[in-house]
Order: sequence, then structure tokens, then C-alpha cells
Amino acid sequence: LDGEADLRIASRLNGNVVNEDSNYEESFWDALNEDASGRSIQLRTKPNTFGTPQFTVLLKEVTRENGEVISGDVTTASGEVSEHFSKTLAAGQSWELEKDVIVITSRDVADSEQAAKADELMAKLTSKTFEENLADHEAVWEKRWASCDVTIEGDPAAQQGIRFNILQLFMTYYGQDPRLNIGPKGFTGEKYGGATYWDTEAFIVPMYLAVAPKEVTKSLLEYRHEQLPGAFHNARQQGLKGALFPMVTFNGIECHNEWEITFEEIHRNADIPFAIYQYTRYTGDDSYVKDEGMDVLVATARFWADRVHFSKRKGMYMIHGVTGPNEYENNVNNNWFTNTMAKWLLSYTIERWPLATEEAKKRLQVTDEELAKWQDIVDRMYQPEDKELGIFVQHDTYLDKDLRSKDTIPADQLPLNQHWSWDKILRSPFIKQADVLQGIYFLNDRFTKEQKERNYDFYEPMTVHESSLSPSIHAILAAELGKQDKAVEFYERTARLDLDNYNNDTVDGLHITSMSGSWLAIVQGFAGMRYNEDGIRFAPFLPKKWSSYSFKINYRGRILALAVEKDKEVKLTLLSGDDLTVKVWDQEVTLKEGQSQCLKD
Repeated sequence: LDGEADLRIASRLNGNVVNEDSNYEESFWDALNEDASGRSIQLRTKPNTFGTPQFTVLLKEVTRENGEVISGDVTTASGEVSEHFSKTLAAGQSWELEKDVIVITSRDVADSEQAAKADELMAKLTSKTFEENLADHEAVWEKRWASCDVTIEGDPAAQQGIRFNILQLFMTYYGQDPRLNIGPKGFTGEKYGGATYWDTEAFIVPMYLAVAPKEVTKSLLEYRHEQLPGAFHNARQQGLKGALFPMVTFNGIECHNEWEITFEEIHRNADIPFAIYQYTRYTGDDSYVKDEGMDVLVATARFWADRVHFSKRKGMYMIHGVTGPNEYENNVNNNWFTNTMAKWLLSYTIERWPLATEEAKKRLQVTDEELAKWQDIVDRMYQPEDKELGIFVQHDTYLDKDLRSKDTIPADQLPLNQHWSWDKILRSPFIKQADVLQGIYFLNDRFTKEQKERNYDFYEPMTVHESSLSPSIHAILAAELGKQDKAVEFYERTARLDLDNYNNDTVDGLHITSMSGSWLAIVQGFAGMRYNEDGIRFAPFLPKKWSSYSFKINYRGRILALAVEKDKEVKLTLLSGDDLTVKVWDQEVTLKEGQSQCLKD
């Protein structure tokens, strides 16, 4: 702007990074090669005691000035390459540099071929200008937003929250590679190490089914199928038959080291297969459940049939020594959610087995004796219930606790996990996240409104929501039960959890797998979307602070838009696809492509 300036810039590739979440200040990389002429570095992960396969990464860069590749002075050090540029600028002059980077890993390219592949990709990248590459990028995102955007009028904070969350989710995963899954922090932080949890199937699958091509969700199903060998290993480690999907994993082998999670939080062995059920019901495509999906169902059914035990005293099957979704209780007996989901898994497997492909039947060799055993477990599974209170009991001794509302906790003692000892938390009645209510959400159409209301009114006052996964489930059920203010309160909590640093923990990274909860709160909560084999239905309401909201869903090859306006008016538009019959409240309408219909409650 003024005077004269001598500018010196060093463009670096630096492989000497250290971890900040665990193994503090340790490097996980060994430098293999620094190539000054190729402007690249090659690194390999250090070996560890867990037998994790090592992998190699190559990073290559070039610098462009006014779109043309330029060369500077290059220096190297272990794990580093730096290219230095200088320029003198007079007043009114400007200097623009562009840095192009290619990353290659041994997951896809052998070590010896990485340099050549990087050159090939760099040539492709630099054959276009920055503006052309940006236009390609924007075209991809425009297509994604066209099928997933949620618009909210009258509440800018709510609008910002849902769009931020959708963006982060789609930057983390869009199904291009079935070897990949969704880490709880995505690519935004080191906490949880990028491992896979049951969160994907419970919270992200129901969203991705509706906002992305079905192949995206199918890739998530295939991810688990490919890791079945690890699940069989996990079950054998516990002396049990069948397969046990891990709580935390990179490769199918359990990677967690806390017994109350690894050995006890086994509800995930029904939650993960539940994604097959959701995929089949939503898409209408049963080809997966008939074949590869049957491998998963039978393997997990065999685990549950071995994990239960029969109580001669009560004449019922039970599951002892577990941790439910509420991780503020460990080593409990007959967690209602765990027992209920195990029963569901066995029942669904029995139902689907006759429809399996002949190849699957030949592979799996399910006997009549096994099917009879599974059916007996389904018929006589113990599910704790209190008839007087009209609730499902979280586990056998829960009602013996000092039951009280979270409102009795002094504000300066929250969150509990930062102020109480673990012993005190485990003995308390306070619930970290939806447990019984998680089961009611999953199997929603199997419970009456009265059952839902009694359980919600009993458990929500004791739930401290110290898991980021909890508010969305409560928002959906609150909306269904007409508790609209409460539903909006929980939506706001999940939608802006990271933007407002609600739990004071975004230093660890964003809550990627809970971000879908804000979408679920709007579409399954406020709009009341439900679906089964017979079709799709809605029961919308408009939050008081909003002027309107709208969204699109991809349903069985159609794109359907729904807008909710004031005065309880709903506009449905079939943007593309075959004729579709939709139920809104108690009204049924059939839409043709390009047609809109408005309805009032």
C-alpha cells in the first residue's frame, strides 16, 4: 500500500507433527525420504505394541505465481522440505502465490509408486487454474446441497447451526470408499483417534438415508460387513459364539481398553445391525439384507443366543453384567435397552432368514434347532417393567436408587463428569444420555403414545444430557408428544453445540456424529417424519420463533420437498421421480412429478 517491501516466504511441508490428545508431544512418524527436486516428503507411522499395520504417506507441493509453476531455493531437514521465495514490491504492487498439495497414502498406492502417482495427480491439478478447480469443487457441493439443505426463516442462529452441521458431516464422509467410516470428531480433532463407534449407525445412518444417494449408506453397511472377521475375533476373546462388533475400532478388532465399555456395552451388537433394518425399510431395497446383510444378522444372533442365560427361577432369559447407552451405570443386570435390542435382533433375523438368497443360506447353515432357540429367547426375554409406574425399568435395581430430578443438583456441580467422583456418579440416579428412550426411539411404532409419555416424563427429569448424543433423541420424542417448547430447547442445544462451545470442549474437536441429531430433530422431530415398508408420513409443527422451515429428502428414487408455514400450512412438492403417496397428519395425498399440494391441520 505504501513504500517498498522486501518479502521472503518459506513454503514448507512438515512431517514433524506431534500428538496433543494422548502420548503427549510424541511423534507418530518416521521420516523416510526428503526429495528436494520433487518437493516432497515421505513418512511412515512408527511401529507400536498393538500390531497395527504401518502405513506410509507422501506429501508433494508446488507453488504457482500468476498461475505458472515457479521454483525457489529448496532446503531439507529430517521430515521437512522448504522452498523459499523472495520479491520486492513497490507501492501499489501485489504478489499472489498459490500452493498446491497432493497427499498419497499406502492405503491406495504402494510405497514405491507413490512419487510417480503424486506427479500424475499434480499434473492433473495444475492443468487447471485455481478458479477452474474451485468451480469443480463448487459444482460438487451445489449438487450435495440441492438434496440436503434445510432452510429456516425467522431464526438466523438456528439456520446457521443446521447448515454448519450438514457441511461438517459431508466434509467428513460421503460414501466414496466403503473402507471408511465416520469418526466422532471427523477430521477436526485428535480425541477418539478417528475410530468408529456405534454412533454412526444410530445417529448418522437415518439422516444419510434421506439426504444422500442410497449408495452412501450402503457403503457404511459394507464397512461393517468387511470387518466381520474382527467381530468374530472379539466374540472368541470373550469365549462366546458368533460375532461381536467392537465399541471402538479401526479394523474390526476392539480397540478400546476399558472393560466396562469393551466387554459390557454390548448393545452396539444390535444397534449396528439395526442400520440394515433402517436401510431396507427406507429404501425398499432388500437385496442387501438377503445376502451380505444376512451374514451380519446371523453372526450377531449367534452371539446374543450365547450371551443370554436362562433364569430357572423366573423362567425367562436374561442378560447380566452390561453397560447400557447410559454410561453413568456400569455392570448392571437386565438393562432394558440391551435386552430389548437383543430380542429385536433375534426376531428380525428369524423373520428375514426364509427370504435369504440360496448362497447366503448355504454359507451360513442356520439349523432348525438354532431358529427354535432364537424364537424361545424372543418369546421369553426378560424386559424389566414397573406396571404401577407404567414404565420400562432401566435395569433391575434402578428404582432402588435415590431417585430425584437433576434440578436438585447444585449448578456449580455440573457437569457431573467434571465435578463428581466416578463412584458417586455410578451410584446416582442421573442419566448421561437417552437409554430407555433410545429404545423407544429406535422401535417407535411398537409403543403406544401413553407408554412413550410415561417413560419420557419419568426419565427426562433425571437425564443430565452430558453426552452430545442425548438432546436429539429427547427433541424427537418431545415433539411427538406435543411438548413443543421442550423439543425446540433440545434442538437448539444440539444444533449449536459446537458453534457456541456449549460443553466447553471444542478444543477436542467437533461433535461430528451428533451433528446429524440437529437434522433429525427438525425432520423426525418438528416435521414428524416416520416410515416403514408401506410408505412415509409426516406430522409437522412450526416452532414459535420460526416463520417457516423447509427441507428436501431423497426417498426411494424421488426428491420430495416439504415446507412448513404459519397457520399450520404444509406444502409438499415432488421435485422428481415417480408418483408418490404421502400421509400428512391424517390426510393422504398422491403427488406427480413437478406437482405441489398444500394441506392444513
